[in-house]
Amino acid sequence: MTKFGVHDTPMQELFGEAAFAAFDDAGVGPDEVEALYFGNAMGGQTENVTHLGPQVATHVGLAGKPVQRYEDACATSANAFKNAVEAVESGRHDVVLAGGVERCTPETGLDTDAMTRIFASASHRQYEQPTGLTFPAVFALLTKRHMHEHGTTEEQLAHVAVKNHGHGSLNPKAHFGKETTVEEALDGPVVADPFRLMDCCPFSDGASAVVVVSDDLADSFDAPVDVTGVGHATDVVPLADKDTPHVTQAARDAATTAYDQAAVTADEVDFAEVHDCFTGAEVLASEALGLVEDGQGGIAAAEGRTRRDGEMPINASGGLKAKGHPIGATGTAQIVELTKQLRGTAGDHQLSGVECGVAHNLGGDAATTVVSVMEGRA
Repeated sequence: MTKFGVHDTPMQELFGEAAFAAFDDAGVGPDEVEALYFGNAMGGQTENVTHLGPQVATHVGLAGKPVQRYEDACATSANAFKNAVEAVESGRHDVVLAGGVERCTPETGLDTDAMTRIFASASHRQYEQPTGLTFPAVFALLTKRHMHEHGTTEEQLAHVAVKNHGHGSLNPKAHFGKETTVEEALDGPVVADPFRLMDCCPFSDGASAVVVVSDDLADSFDAPVDVTGVGHATDVVPLADKDTPHVTQAARDAATTAYDQAAVTADEVDFAEVHDCFTGAEVLASEALGLVEDGQGGIAAAEGRTRRDGEMPINASGGLKAKGHPIGATGTAQIVELTKQLRGTAGDHQLSGVECGVAHNLGGDAATTVVSVMEGRA
């Protein structure tokens, strides 16, 4: 993956940086890659680039190969990855490049208000957008319901921010490398009650890419890791029609599928990268994945159980909160992180003794979720 942050590089070149790094890591050249599964959510709206698949394929030496572009809001490249895995499992391809790219900062020529409006296009056109509902408010509503049901507090949310900024300070690819405190987080301006500024992830630019290969070929690659399960599910839209919005049902359904495929339980997961677009989203995700009991997500963060040295490390990379969130690149960036952790090559933020990791990438108002289980090889 590239460093996440602010880039003035065109999207084709930005994706190329990640793709060529993935080629080098895997020890393959473009000639050996049979297809590209590519994610970009908002290039048409942000930069007037809609037919981006063949453009990036040409830039990375894959012209002539099949390329499919995916758009699934913030779950875009996780969906590309899921389809790449299924294409390889089916025998259609043996070597596939999967990844994504997005530019979301003012380098696109759009300010925060304009980008917020574009993000909001992932909500329901008739029932949500006319009310002015944007995604800080969407996840604020989900989190407020969780507070009502379980007593989750703003201070517990602040602990999530503190944890992830601490983790991000160890990750050279993270957008933010600065630590914060609970007091600073609680003193920030309100964005959408109960979220303050430090509860919200940034708009970021960046790209990520991974090489997916068949089991038959895997042993010929250096330090392969196994994708043992991928689940994909959707939930009810609009938000007002969800029966229990604070449980993020799509995540629970996707996790069930992924765990069943991998033949593991949540108790066997050693660490997780989850979609913490807001601190409350991490609380909901930790419970949906079964990593903590329902109602315990905020408490677990406040008690340090989800820190790097805790019993269930979550977002050792810094997560979206500190690592950053370039929409179309976020999902496969999580896969990059799981791969490095399982190989033992994550550098200063390496976890100890991990063998099984899970990635959780959601889109929209938690209406799409992809959950991936990966395991290291002895």
